[in-house]
Amino acid sequence: MTASSFDAIIPMACASIGALVIMLAEAFRGKGERMPFGILGLIALAASGFSISALWGHNAIGFGVLAADNFGLFVSALAVVAGAFTIAFGTQVVDRDDLPAAEFYSLVLFGVAGMMMMAMATDLLVLFIGLEVMSLAVYVLTGLRRNVMASVEGAFKYFLLGGFASAFFLYGVAFTFGVTGSTHLDKVGQFLAAQSMADNPMVLLALGLLAVGFAFKISAVPFHMWTPDAYEGAPAVVTGFMSTGVKAAAFAGFMRVFLAAFEPFSADWAPLLQWLAVATMIVGTVVGVAQSNLKRMLAYSSIAHAGYLLVGMVAANQIGKAAILFYLATYVVTNLAAFGAIALLGTRERANDELGDYAGLWYSHPAVAGLLTVALLSLGGLPPTAGFIGKWYVFSAAVSAGYYGLAIIGMLTSVISVFFYMRVVVMMYMTERSSAVPPPVAAPGLVALVVAVAMIVYLGVLPTGLLDLAASSIGTIF
Repeated sequence: MTASSFDAIIPMACASIGALVIMLAEAFRGKGERMPFGILGLIALAASGFSISALWGHNAIGFGVLAADNFGLFVSALAVVAGAFTIAFGTQVVDRDDLPAAEFYSLVLFGVAGMMMMAMATDLLVLFIGLEVMSLAVYVLTGLRRNVMASVEGAFKYFLLGGFASAFFLYGVAFTFGVTGSTHLDKVGQFLAAQSMADNPMVLLALGLLAVGFAFKISAVPFHMWTPDAYEGAPAVVTGFMSTGVKAAAFAGFMRVFLAAFEPFSADWAPLLQWLAVATMIVGTVVGVAQSNLKRMLAYSSIAHAGYLLVGMVAANQIGKAAILFYLATYVVTNLAAFGAIALLGTRERANDELGDYAGLWYSHPAVAGLLTVALLSLGGLPPTAGFIGKWYVFSAAVSAGYYGLAIIGMLTSVISVFFYMRVVVMMYMTERSSAVPPPVAAPGLVALVVAVAMIVYLGVLPTGLLDLAASSIGTIF
């Protein structure tokens, strides 16, 4: 056991210790005493972020089952960003909606720790543990408003279907172990590359079962049915967290398993992922157009974006792999900004998440309307936003790999999706003021929204730095 074994777990340890400190502080909190749980959470995430920067380029190995390589650290940084914005937006929402503060902040930190474990896991069983740590935290966060039936229903559906998906994933791990005699990704990859196992039904079955587990977490069609209800039922600030951090961590695990360990069988899984990508882009876009609730609309938007990310998986070239990381980074800040705005505009009695609630928002909250507009334009992939660069990069990867049809479908669905984003923009600027005037926005939430939108614009105008970082991160494992 070397010092680097402990170095590799420092980022997730900081988040976990922060969560435990918050729980202990709550246990010893006097009646009526206010505790700075949000500040404690941000301090823990800052420590995680600092440790990630310190570990960059060192490729520390944790106990033989965790790899703090640049790829894992890149996705871990995205998880930290998602957690930090969630806490910043949550400072207003927790007090306003009377949510249990200690539970909210500690669960966010535990969720971030699980995401980092998934991003760094080099063993299928450790990957599963990270998946469950993350999932259990998000299940509880979804149903945190215990007196709201929609929240309880969404959490129950998410938990029930998530349990089935976890079972599929575990069966995939079992079949992988049965064929290769190991659950370590390096050994699995070496065994499959060395043996002539073309069309081996056990390997194909393992691939299919693992794909189901990952497809559920990224909300790919047809494993997406939980997404609209869970997104709508959860508090908007929680929805932003699980739509970004969970997707980033799931894609990190997906890439390690399929693009590294099971790369020798790419001829078998690439067609499957290609059809998943097509179905996910089309269903997410077409059904999203019909939604009048913003959280459900963004849920189907999230499904469509999972399809765009799958395009990079199918391309499987260096451009495609780096494009996935860059796209995830742009998607994290963009979706957090969109859901953050929704969270800040709600009240305890009314979520203000229907399309009509945004009528005339420009006149009552011009700053929030302007910032939300930028986030929606980025989700639609319009220049000069980060979303445009992300989609261009992914579709370029598909074209360079010869998947012209996939790129065309992606571009067409992206154009169609602009309709339901612009519908919100038109409502904010060109419709008479709604009778339900949103409440004032607290300073911490507004600052977080400004920072997120500034990142969107920066990555849209000057994307080269992050693009190079994503490409160099991919080079550490692929």
